[in-house]
Amino acid sequence: MKIVILDRDGTINQDSDEYIKSPEEWFALPGALEAISRLNHAGFHVLVATNQSGLGRGLLDVASLNAIHKRMLKQLAAVGGRIDAIFYCPHTPADACTCRKPMPGLIDQIAERFGLSMQGVPFVGDTLTDMQAAVASGCTPHLVLTGKSESLKGLALPPSFPSGTQMHADLNAFVDVLLRKFVEPTL
Repeated sequence: MKIVILDRDGTINQDSDEYIKSPEEWFALPGALEAISRLNHAGFHVLVATNQSGLGRGLLDVASLNAIHKRMLKQLAAVGGRIDAIFYCPHTPADACTCRKPMPGLIDQIAERFGLSMQGVPFVGDTLTDMQAAVASGCTPHLVLTGKSESLKGLALPPSFPSGTQMHADLNAFVDVLLRKFVEPTL
């Protein structure tokens, strides 16, 4: 089974320092939904692993989070794509849980649910904590220069990022690179 794991805020949709608290606040990044659709059409299962501390902070409830995800999935379906599962951490940093990135708990849940090794699985996110969680779980870290990492455009990868982190302009650029690796040579 070919899988790709994506962060949500800043990778698929616009991020907000005020948190995404309702479906009306959720806006896909340009080309992100089409990128996911391209992955699906190439045979990849797309999974999401996202910190949602707004739940733990009381800024939204699970019903609101589900409504946000429903909007995302509906817009994605309109461009021929799908997300196979969404895993989220509802905790705040003060909770010191094992599922909040940079800890690998969400990715471990994915491995357990699907009975897969995460070794070499692409994990795409926009933050240092995404990359740390990827490496801690055996995934290959891919940083998109959208969301919180947008300020890194045109710069070298900071030394605080894990070795082997690959940088991409956005989700579509990541998909371009990944799909080139899986194209069968023609005779």
